[in-house]
Amino acid sequence: MYEYTIFYVFPHSHTHTFSFYGFFSWLPLTLCNFVAMEPIRNKVKESGLIQLDLADLLPKEPYGSLDLSTQLWQGFVLKEKEFRAWILTKDWSVFAHQPVRIYCATEAIIPTWAYMLVAAALEPYTAEVIAGNEQAMEHFLINKALNNLDKEALNGQRVIVKGCANLLDQEYALTQLVLTLKPIVKSLMFGEPCSTVPIFKR
Repeated sequence: MYEYTIFYVFPHSHTHTFSFYGFFSWLPLTLCNFVAMEPIRNKVKESGLIQLDLADLLPKEPYGSLDLSTQLWQGFVLKEKEFRAWILTKDWSVFAHQPVRIYCATEAIIPTWAYMLVAAALEPYTAEVIAGNEQAMEHFLINKALNNLDKEALNGQRVIVKGCANLLDQEYALTQLVLTLKPIVKSLMFGEPCSTVPIFKR
């Protein structure tokens, strides 16, 4: 058993040397109250505010990508006959039940009809086909997430929206979120509970 020297203040008290064994059995009531910690409170929940994290709208589902530059002759020209042959022989079922992005990874100009042919080939397997860069796909997936948002749970509520730097186009996501929430929520704020920017209030 280790011995410690403890200094404490009592009327008519002195410095004592004692064992930690049984220490809390004689600890003064006032000191015990000091040691006791208040239970952690969720002030956001108590305030009735609903905190909506934009990160929750980040696309979580996988999606397919199809680079048309792989079908260019010498990396520059798309030949219609060869391209149609590729359309007929490719196994499009690998893209079943998932969004698909069609794009060209090079600066080559892809004819518009090429995107149309690919979309027609994909249609039996998926209706979610996007032509463009990753940002275009992100826009599509965010709009899809907003359409699936539980609006009933947010109806008449006060909502705080947090930003998310992981999005390619945060501004687009936030503006679409405002258009989705404004007709149903009581008030909308942006930021953290300790520092918010009012967006609108009924």
